[in-house]
Amino acid sequence: MLTRSHLCRVMGVSEHGLHAWKHRPPSHRQRRDMVHLAHIRDPHRLSLGSYGRPRMTEELNELGIRVGQRRVGRLMRQNGIQIIRSRKFRRTTDSDHAFKIAPNLLQQDFTASGPNQKWAGDITVAIVARTNGATMATLDTRGVGLSVCNH
Repeated sequence: MLTRSHLCRVMGVSEHGLHAWKHRPPSHRQRRDMVHLAHIRDPHRLSLGSYGRPRMTEELNELGIRVGQRRVGRLMRQNGIQIIRSRKFRRTTDSDHAFKIAPNLLQQDFTASGPNQKWAGDITVAIVARTNGATMATLDTRGVGLSVCNH
């Protein structure tokens, strides 16, 4: 086990200097950073995480808190405050096409008197762990079959 005096000798500092450093009050800059950080967290939470460094700086300056973009960026980075990007809606079904559309023979009537008379299917594209996967489900009177592939 290493003692404090041995570690201080290795690091080239005195034990008195280590004690003084540990018990020193926060500097003026550290205190200002704590105040700025409190003012950064509130608008970030209220904006649902959509405010980045430029907009956050503008918001703080409008509140009368004079701070630069670099300081705001440093404080956000050091404290793990990041913008939450929302994904843009992307339509996956193209209903406006010139292809032939198969007739609806079942008319939503899925009752059958025996097996292998009526079949229905659906293909759904699902994003799973940032990869596109296709899921196909088939339904008949015996139950549901499910197939998942990754293309």
